[in-house]
Amino acid sequence: MAVYVMLSTLTDEGRKTLKSNPQRIKEVNKEVESMGGKILAQYAILGQYDFVNIIEAVGNTTIAKIALELGARGTLQTTTMAAISIDDLIASWK
Repeated sequence: MAVYVMLSTLTDEGRKTLKSNPQRIKEVNKEVESMGGKILAQYAILGQYDFVNIIEAVGNTTIAKIALELGARGTLQTTTMAAISIDDLIASWK
């Protein structure tokens, strides 16, 4: 399984949804899992982005599907990056 960092920013609609139903975050996490991802860690953050999620998925196609599905709802925008563990990076030089 591959690991990805997904940064997300709420739209105006997303902020309204979250204000009226904060538990929606947990519901979306379950939806991500139903699409083949697994939330390893999740944080609300301050600054340019609203949330950082560490997600495990089979590969690029799965995480792209997740990002597109979430973005198509109009409640958030995502930036997704592949993450490589330091141990895997070091091992690749051997």
